[in-house]
Amino acid sequence: MSAEVPRPEWRISDGLVEYPDALAEMERRVAAIRDGTAPELVWLLEHPPLYTAGTSAKGEDLLDAGGLPVFETGRGGQYTYHGPGQRIGYVMLDLKPRGSDVRRFVQDLEAWLIATLAQFNIRGERREGRVGIWVVAPDGSENKIAALGIRVRRWVSFHGVALNVEPDLARFGGIVPCGIRQHGVTSLADQGILVSMPEVDAALKTGFAAVFGDE
Repeated sequence: MSAEVPRPEWRISDGLVEYPDALAEMERRVAAIRDGTAPELVWLLEHPPLYTAGTSAKGEDLLDAGGLPVFETGRGGQYTYHGPGQRIGYVMLDLKPRGSDVRRFVQDLEAWLIATLAQFNIRGERREGRVGIWVVAPDGSENKIAALGIRVRRWVSFHGVALNVEPDLARFGGIVPCGIRQHGVTSLADQGILVSMPEVDAALKTGFAAVFGDE
């Protein structure tokens, strides 16, 4: 890693973090990173059950919220579900020393998820035209195991990735996840991989270092 690329701080939150509180904290941190008054941050957490609508969300893709809150958010993408058993990784990085390349940054986030899954012997794959990381079942069907959606403000990123560890997959039935109707959703547990959230966090850190070169 070159001396010009900073090392981000890592934060892991216990319990469930309310979505508006997370948004407010990201806004504060992004402003501080931009102003040079705080280091970059990778923030790992879980949310209570909720849906979020990205900037490309279509109303007809919200099928049945089932009483869960729905938050409009400035990240890219469409509808997704967040809830217990899903590890969220909010990534607040200064992209300028990393080449000021948003497309490359998204590819790096995908590579991070793929490297993390590989540590649990799960083959995660990209698909052209389909955002997220996918797992191919023995019957050839494809299911999403991780999602991503970012926003960049003056070259500082926020929002990030969501990895399904052991969430309630039935909750994804209330939406058309990321606007994709032809494929389903899976998780590490659904794939027969039963691991603790600390184990997932350790794998995320290792995968991040492999892709971004940061500890």
